[in-house]
Amino acid sequence: MTNDFYVIGQQLINGLVLGAIYGLIAIGYTMVYGILGMINFAHGEIYMISAYLTAICLAVFASLGGGSGWFGLALLLTLTLVITVMMTALHGWVVERVAYRPLRHSSKLAPLISAIGMSLVLQNYVRLSQGARNQGVATILEGTIRLPTSGDTFIQLTFIQVIILIVAPVSMILLAWLMNRTALGRACRATQQDRVMAQLLGIHTDRIIAAVFVIGATMAAIAGVLVTLNYGSFDFFIGFVTGVKAFTAAVLGGIGSLPGAMLGGVILGLCESLFSGFVNTDYKDVFAFSILIVVLLFRPSGLLGRPEVEKV
Repeated sequence: MTNDFYVIGQQLINGLVLGAIYGLIAIGYTMVYGILGMINFAHGEIYMISAYLTAICLAVFASLGGGSGWFGLALLLTLTLVITVMMTALHGWVVERVAYRPLRHSSKLAPLISAIGMSLVLQNYVRLSQGARNQGVATILEGTIRLPTSGDTFIQLTFIQVIILIVAPVSMILLAWLMNRTALGRACRATQQDRVMAQLLGIHTDRIIAAVFVIGATMAAIAGVLVTLNYGSFDFFIGFVTGVKAFTAAVLGGIGSLPGAMLGGVILGLCESLFSGFVNTDYKDVFAFSILIVVLLFRPSGLLGRPEVEKV
């Protein structure tokens, strides 16, 4: 019984960490779908690029002698985050300008194919520039927090996991404030509800759509930095695998809903982690997608999604 309690507690922590990452990436899918009604299939590669940028920034700053002491380490991580977010956001902006804006008034199939093509372009761009081998970074922040349970066992959290559990909700709260309390957020909601009417009211909808891609890429960049620091290894193909999981989280929570993206990510992460801890790691993806199927059978719009109302 004591061992079961320890396993449950440890897997819950692992699941929350994994779910927070899925949720941050899922926000990009749900924002683009909410404003364009399309899926950005290049979003997973945007996350992958942020992992490489994180490693490059850490290597450059380490070669300059940065990261010594707590202040140096905090400065190193802050600069890495800022530069990675800026460069990843630039990639998100380029994806919108190249793959979506020229096809704005075409059929929905054309931007879909263009986004898939952009995904392949980004994959091979990274593979050719950085190599096809697995990449890795050394552990930057060592140390753990131990939460005692009954008996001699304890639940363990690394410092990076604690940072993930803090940064992910704070990022979501800041994004919710941006969407609900600022002029940009009001313009985003207006463009989402009726793009033509928003244009008539003086909103530059092309800029708003580009801003949505930039915001989604920013959230993916935060996830990329956190994942790279936590796991330490990555390759040019991680965008596809993680992107599919994040897209699943967005659909599970209700695509188009920001709280739904985070909720879907947490549920998916917990399902994977608990299934891995108690059943079998090899079939954790099967279990997670089975949960998605069951939810969509009873709630086709997702847990927090709203059914679309056809305008006539």
